[in-house]
Amino acid sequence: MQISLKTGERLFINSAVIRVDRRVNLELLNDVTFLLESHVMQEANATTPLRQLYFVVQTTMIDRKSELRARELFTKMLGDMLETYQNVIVRSALKHCHEAYSNGRYYEALKLARRCFMWVACPAPLRR
Repeated sequence: MQISLKTGERLFINSAVIRVDRRVNLELLNDVTFLLESHVMQEANATTPLRQLYFVVQTTMIDRKSELRARELFTKMLGDMLETYQNVIVRSALKHCHEAYSNGRYYEALKLARRCFMWVACPAPLRR
């Protein structure tokens, strides 16, 4: 996997934060968990339940010391959401998000959570 970083950009790899001082291309040669700075949500932006779920998954990836607490929070939040959301597509994505998260595929879980809050913010038009 090749990653291009701009000057001053940060990369989170297996709970380590790396900042580059100049434009650089990195090649990751083994399986690692990573997040680009552009994918990191600030806590202040976790303003809805789905965004909060994204933030919890992100926390699991970035801060391994908080992983146990984050897992407990994820499970509780996901259960509440499955009881609340009626949209079949969102519910299905949340179930897949849970499966990915449970199997340590955090980046996949992030993508699914992001899709959910995009769908809820901009639901598809009804077909007539």
